[in-house]
Amino acid sequence: MRTEIARPIRLTDYKAPAYRVSATDLTFRLDPTATRVTARLRFERIGDGPLVLLGERLKLITIKLDGADLAPDAYEITAETLTIHDVPAQFVLETEVEINPQDNKTLEGLYMSSGRYCTQCEAEGFRKITYFPDRPDVLSKYTVRVEAPKAGFPHLLSNGNLIEQGDAEADRHYAVWEDPFNKPSYLFALVAGELDVYEDTLTTMSGRTVDLKIYVDTGMSARAAYAMDALKRSMTWDEQAYGREYDLDLFMIVAVRDFNFGAMENKGLNIFNASLLLADPTTATDADYERIESVVAHEYFHNWSGNRVTCRDWFQLCLKEGLTVYRDQGFSADERGHAVQRIKDVKALRARQFPEDAGPLAHPVRPSSYLKIDNFYTATIYEKGAEIVGMLKTVVGPKVYRAALDHYFTTHDGTAATLEDFLKSFEAVTGDDFSQWLNWYTQAGTPRLKVTPSYDAVAKTLTLNLAQSTAPTPSQPTKAPVPIPVRLGILSEDGIPQSFGFEGHSQTEITYVLSEASTAITLTDVADAPVLSALRHFSAPVILEIEEPQSHAYARFRGDMDPFNRWETAQRLARDLILSGGDPAPYADALKATLLDGALEPAFKALIMALPTEQGLAQDMTPVDPAAIHTHRKAVKAALSATLYPTLRDLYDAIQPAVTFSPDAQSAGGRALRNALLDLMMAGYGTADETRQSELSALASAHYARADNMTDMIAALSALMSVHGEPYEAALDGFYARFKHEPLVIDKWFALQAACPHPETLSRIDRLSRHADFDPKVPNRWRALVQNLASNNPSVFHGVFAPDSYGYGFVVDQILTVDEFNPMTAARLVESLSGYKRYASPYREAMKAALETIMAAPKLSKNVAELTAKALDQK
Repeated sequence: MRTEIARPIRLTDYKAPAYRVSATDLTFRLDPTATRVTARLRFERIGDGPLVLLGERLKLITIKLDGADLAPDAYEITAETLTIHDVPAQFVLETEVEINPQDNKTLEGLYMSSGRYCTQCEAEGFRKITYFPDRPDVLSKYTVRVEAPKAGFPHLLSNGNLIEQGDAEADRHYAVWEDPFNKPSYLFALVAGELDVYEDTLTTMSGRTVDLKIYVDTGMSARAAYAMDALKRSMTWDEQAYGREYDLDLFMIVAVRDFNFGAMENKGLNIFNASLLLADPTTATDADYERIESVVAHEYFHNWSGNRVTCRDWFQLCLKEGLTVYRDQGFSADERGHAVQRIKDVKALRARQFPEDAGPLAHPVRPSSYLKIDNFYTATIYEKGAEIVGMLKTVVGPKVYRAALDHYFTTHDGTAATLEDFLKSFEAVTGDDFSQWLNWYTQAGTPRLKVTPSYDAVAKTLTLNLAQSTAPTPSQPTKAPVPIPVRLGILSEDGIPQSFGFEGHSQTEITYVLSEASTAITLTDVADAPVLSALRHFSAPVILEIEEPQSHAYARFRGDMDPFNRWETAQRLARDLILSGGDPAPYADALKATLLDGALEPAFKALIMALPTEQGLAQDMTPVDPAAIHTHRKAVKAALSATLYPTLRDLYDAIQPAVTFSPDAQSAGGRALRNALLDLMMAGYGTADETRQSELSALASAHYARADNMTDMIAALSALMSVHGEPYEAALDGFYARFKHEPLVIDKWFALQAACPHPETLSRIDRLSRHADFDPKVPNRWRALVQNLASNNPSVFHGVFAPDSYGYGFVVDQILTVDEFNPMTAARLVESLSGYKRYASPYREAMKAALETIMAAPKLSKNVAELTAKALDQK
């Protein structure tokens, strides 16, 4: 078994850079297999030690110090470094290297995608372009000259402002870009190729005109219209919500097909995975539109939270990512509704981050060590990091929060900051001590908040005993208390809001910050027997436990004025029904009342109809039995379908599809509700009589035939999964024939089949992995098929339909195949096997064996080896 793991990088070992790079001049002579990169770097000594530059897969051609060639014995080259021991206090180093973009399948550094050159430098890709102190606390001003043939490469793009362009020799041309702002190397970007451009302008709050350009595949410019609209709205929102104005005269986005990430915030030149930029009604779903809106905003917001103020080291990654996620969530909430957006954000947090916190890959929001930083682009860094920022805003209030952020951006503009710097801005504007908040950043695990209410009917007081605890996680056996903002309200047993007294004032809602391990608070003047509504708006990322009768939960389900808690209670009741059994009739009655409530948004109704996922239910079961979860959930959903069918059908028929498609929130909400109604009706197909089955089959087929947008088409195909057989196969074939020349849509075709909970799916996935359109070197296509099986189809992945027919072996083969050329993408799939200890036999043993197979591979990347070793508890 493979056991050797490279030495980790530790936060405690951080040392400031010994050299500053005041100016970086780069020249690229682009060639598919032999690109020449000349770097002219102006250094200044600010510490002790030799000059150590980072570089990988580089062929050094020349090296000069202050214009003079360096002798071979004056420097030392390893596979990852270039070291010069004797340098003056100030000097200019010039190197020329050769790289091969065409063979670069890691999709890091400079590589080719669909015949175009593009870059990805975060986190450590710049060292694959040229020798450089490739770390985020080395900031420099960049001037970049890009030269390429005119034929095939009319656009030559880089960061900043275009200051010169013209012809070069032999049918070549060049462009020179200058970025006036200091930036770390991870924000460098270059794109060259044949592209169409969608253009617009925006006038900033100070009256400046900014040119906006989105570059896409030829013939696709019309599909960039929504992304451009989202960009303009996000730029205006950031001015209004945070007072942040864009600082260059040009902002560019480029869409590429082959990309390991969703998008990258390179200064002035964002590079996007095409799936998160291109949209029209016939090829993109409402979820795609929402995601495009969110990601465009996210990458733009990085201009301040990440670019103008960057992170000192990669341990502070959440400083830019968590803060920017919180900012983009605020934008989405304003655009699409705060209640619905909050529910979606929490669903994503629980689906991705809570399992991470509960498994062997648990790590703090600020890790203490890493082997490959690529492995820490996780939900913990992003989503949990965002939740901490949200709690800070809850505690200090919107006005003070804005003042703290103004202080942070102003004080640290042009620098590489730390989490301590961020918290000091809150201390500066409040005068309070925020040091305890570091516990949220430095401790792994999801805290549990237990609330025990005690009502005194004579004294009219409600005493709440609050207690927090966090279970041990790898390398952290004990946990200190964290500040937990608890938003509280009270209902009557009829679901009517009640006022109460707290700290001498009459209230309808309070936020109490629990900073100790436990405490008790008393609410006075509670007139009627209270139903507690706790942790409203999900005011902290914790697991809430309330000791209460089930009738209190149904009171919240039927009438809590806090939409999140109403949805949350419905989820808890459904979870208990699935995992513990019982009569589904009360739940069906409460759901029916909710669906018939005309005051509720369609988008909210669609969300509350969805039962907890099998993956979510697994978090509440010990040991996890995938077969039991699948069987019980399917039975409960079928029972609800049968009970509510007349109501569901009436509501479905009452929603008429819009004549003209619009991606706005209201229109999307209507489609979401109609498709959710169809989904719940189809859940009864397997247990219905022949007449109902025929009716449902016809309904799903008609839904597909009449669909004039991708949202409804995908919903219909998902509905036809229940019917399967000829109707499903015919629809899939028709879908493929119509969209076979649309790569992003064919990704959906692969993903849909990979997520189908059916006994024949594993063999279908195996066939699809040999399909002419499947290429594991294309991350979007690989994720669509392989990751969808591992992450979104637990019944097939865990072999529920046939003993020993696990999907583990298929996933292992795919990880090892992709690890040979794209370790970053391969490593992300290890997590699907990492929680094996929580599973019942025989799943546990089979998952562990799969991990051991990975670990025993003779050639394994650092990325995959690090995560597999952690999953197996190996040092």
